[in-house]
Amino acid sequence: MENKEISRALKLLSQLMELHEENPFKIRSVANASFKVDKLPFKLKDKSLAELETIDGIGKSTASKIWELLEHGSIEELNSLIAATPGGVLDMLGIKGVGPKKIAIIWKNLGIENIGELYYACNENRLIEAKGFGLKTQVAIKKAIEFKMASKGRFLYAAIETAAYSYRDSLSSVIKEVDLSSSVEITGEFRRKCEIIDELSFLVISLKPEEAKITIQHSFEQEINNEPEKITLKDENGINIAIHFCLPDNHAFKLFETTGSAEHVEEVKKLLSGNQFESENALYQSAGLDFIEPELREGGQEIAWAKNHQLPQLIDFGDLKGTLHNHSTWSDGVHTLEEMALYCKNTLKLEYLGICDHSKTAVYANGLNIERVLQQHEEIDAINVKLAPFKIFKGIESDILGDGSLDYPEEILAKFDFVVASVHSNLKMDQERATERLIKAIENPYTTILGHPTGRLLLSRGGYPIDYKKVIDACALNGVVIEINANPLRLDLDWRWHQYALERGVILSVNPDAHRNEGFLDMHYGIYVARKGGLTKEMCLNCFDLDHISSFFGNRKQKQ
Repeated sequence: MENKEISRALKLLSQLMELHEENPFKIRSVANASFKVDKLPFKLKDKSLAELETIDGIGKSTASKIWELLEHGSIEELNSLIAATPGGVLDMLGIKGVGPKKIAIIWKNLGIENIGELYYACNENRLIEAKGFGLKTQVAIKKAIEFKMASKGRFLYAAIETAAYSYRDSLSSVIKEVDLSSSVEITGEFRRKCEIIDELSFLVISLKPEEAKITIQHSFEQEINNEPEKITLKDENGINIAIHFCLPDNHAFKLFETTGSAEHVEEVKKLLSGNQFESENALYQSAGLDFIEPELREGGQEIAWAKNHQLPQLIDFGDLKGTLHNHSTWSDGVHTLEEMALYCKNTLKLEYLGICDHSKTAVYANGLNIERVLQQHEEIDAINVKLAPFKIFKGIESDILGDGSLDYPEEILAKFDFVVASVHSNLKMDQERATERLIKAIENPYTTILGHPTGRLLLSRGGYPIDYKKVIDACALNGVVIEINANPLRLDLDWRWHQYALERGVILSVNPDAHRNEGFLDMHYGIYVARKGGLTKEMCLNCFDLDHISSFFGNRKQKQ
C-alpha cells in the first residue's frame, strides 16, 4: 500500500470523526497525520510498528491505525464510521469546498442525505436558512456539484441548453469563412429534447464539407477524433460533442439520420428508397408516413401512428392557461403570493395560479400548520378581489406519510380547492410497500393530483421503486391527475409512462414546482417531455381555461 492510499484513508477517518462530532483533539491529530504521510520521502509499508511510532507528526495512536491498515487492509474504526454514515453523505464529503462541519448541518439539520437532494435544496434556496450558510455558500456548493456532475460526461437538458446554442452560433461563424451559404443545426438527443444529454450533436451543411471540417478542427484546442463525415471531441467542460458534415443535397436525410434514436432511424430506413429529399416532411412522406416530430422519434409507437394517421397533436407551451403546484414565501419560496400572481398574470399572460405551499410535516421547508393555512387563505381571498378575473387557487402540497395518509385532518383538506399529494420522506421502501403507500394516498377523496410520483432526481437519485401500472390504474379509477413535475431535475412522471396513463384516461398536469418567479419557466422543460410522451392539450389539466378548471375542481370537491 502506497503512502497516498494511507493518507486518503486517514483523511476520510478525520472527516468522518468530525462529521460524527468526536474528540476535536483526536480529529486534528489524524488530519495532521494524513497531511504528513502524503509528504513523507519514504514508504511506510517498509516500516515496523515501532518505527512508525517514532515518525514526527504521527504519534502512537495514529501509528497503530496505519499498522492496522497495512496489516489488514482496513481500519476498524474507519469501517465503523462508514457503516454509520449513509452512502450519499459519504459522497457529499467529496464536494470541493464543503467540509465535514457543513455536511453535518446539511445531513442532521436539513435531513439531506445525498448530492441530488443537496442540489435540489440549492435550487429551492433552502440552504441559506441553515446556520453558517449564506447565499454565497449556497451558490458555491451548487457550482461545485455541477462541476462534479459534469465530470461524468452526462448533463441535464436544462444545464446544457445554453452551451448547445452557443456552440451552434460559434460553429456557424467559423464555417462562414469557408462557405457563406453554409449552416449549422442542432441534432441528436438535444433535438429530441431528451431529459439527459450524453452527447451534443450538430450537423454542418456546406457546399465544401471537407474544408468546413478542417476549419472547425482547427478552431478547437481539444484532441479531435476524426471519422468519415464526422468529428467528435470532449470540451473543457466535459461535454461530449459530435459534429456531422453533409452537402446541401443530403441535408434532409442526414438531419433525419442524426436526430432519431437508432431504432427509429432503422425502422424508417426500411421504408425509404434513396437518400435525397427536399425536406424531412418529404422524407417521411416518401416512407408512407405522416411527419413525425423530433421529440417522438424514440422507436416506440410513433411509426405505427404515422402510418395510420394517428399522430397526436402535441402540446405547446402556448397551450398552457395556468400553472399549478408552486411555493411562495409562506413556505420555502422566494416571492410572495402577490408577486407570483402578478408575474403569471402580466408576464406569462396566464389565467390562474395554483399555490401549493408545503404542508405541516415539511418542517424543513417551513410547512404550514393549520393556523397558517387559514391565514394564507385570507390573503388569497384579498388578492383574488384585487386581481380579478385572474385567480389564485388554494392548494397545498400535502406530504404522503409512511402509511399513505395525508398530513391534515379532513376538515382542513376540505378547505383547499385542490390537493397535490407527494412523497418527501422514507424513500427506501420496497416496491410493494411504496406502491401500496401511493395507492392509499390516491384513494383519499381529497387527493386531486399525485405529485412527482417517484421522487427521482435525475443524475443523482433514482426514484423509489413503484409498480407504475398499479399506480396509474389507481389514478384512473379514482380520477386523480398525475403530475409531470417540470423541474429539470425531476421531469417526473417519466415520459415513457405518459402513453399508458393517457390510454387509461388519466389527465396529466405540467407543474413547475416553482419556488421563485423564474421557476415558472421550467414549464418549458415539462412541455418538452410531455411532447415526448405524446401529450395533447386536451389531456393536460393546466391547459384548461379558468372556467373549465374551476368546474373540474368543483366537481372533485362534490365527490369528497
